[in-house]
Amino acid sequence: MPIPEILQGRLRLPVIGAPMFIVSTPRLVLAQCKAGIVGSFPALNARPASQLDDWLAQITSELDAYRRANPQIKVAPFAVNQIVHSSNDRLEQDVALCVKHRVPVIITSLRPPAEVVAAVHGYGGVVFHDVINLRHAEKAAAQGVDGIIAVCAGAGGHAGVLSPFALVKQIRKIYPGTIILSGAMSTGADVLAAQALGADLAYLGTRFIATEEANAGAEYQQMLIDSRGEDIVYTSLFSGVAGNYLRGSVARAGLDPDNLPQADKTKMNFGTGGNAQFKAWRDIWSAGQSVSGIHDVETVEALVGGMEREYEAARQRLAE
Repeated sequence: MPIPEILQGRLRLPVIGAPMFIVSTPRLVLAQCKAGIVGSFPALNARPASQLDDWLAQITSELDAYRRANPQIKVAPFAVNQIVHSSNDRLEQDVALCVKHRVPVIITSLRPPAEVVAAVHGYGGVVFHDVINLRHAEKAAAQGVDGIIAVCAGAGGHAGVLSPFALVKQIRKIYPGTIILSGAMSTGADVLAAQALGADLAYLGTRFIATEEANAGAEYQQMLIDSRGEDIVYTSLFSGVAGNYLRGSVARAGLDPDNLPQADKTKMNFGTGGNAQFKAWRDIWSAGQSVSGIHDVETVEALVGGMEREYEAARQRLAE
């Protein structure tokens, strides 16, 4: 199974920390990369837009210095998520900044990213595109992306509804490149299971919200710990695209989690965020069904170290 050369030999675990609105900032990204997994953040998290230049310079320089000081440690590359949608009026300038800083990995969402692929390939970077069904995967493959992220049922944020057993299999039939699996994973054993399914890398977001480096408040993190898989609400109300959110945060906003209206998809706005009074990620907290595996808040290094032990233990159990 293929992994891009830019990642080979640089990962402690075959894991990408998913980009999360508000939650992912340089502090989390740097901790993830230093722990040996790909750290990522949405370009739109940098506000004002000029802050993106500063963030990219900070992450690039600090990781370079850390690698030089710790040549024996696997330090992963970082990634930036770009929302390829007409409402994202920052896209062109944000991509230009990523080209300037030669960001190793770009993660694209929504529209097939032909112009982004061309720009990133121009300096030797790679592009991973997230999809929720086979049709979207076919379009992404036609644009020459280097990896497809299968966002399956139970994933946090803008998730799909297909089982990974169905979607990964379908994508592999039409796509020979890297497949990254997203959906309800929180342990090292889950990462190994993703590989067993046919994915090359696992894509975890929710579990990293409950870390000391995440830009998430104590109330948000405690709600993750207190929630179960059944406490995840799937709705398009808050961003115009169907996604998964914590039931408790929806109820706290005075809404009935079991009786939410549908959003007007034509009013999606990723430049300012959402099309409802209560904004996704700010007021309504995103999470996936992997909350069932979150029991505490710890450092990224401790979390990844624990996942590494779980991964090896799972491999040993299967070998026996």
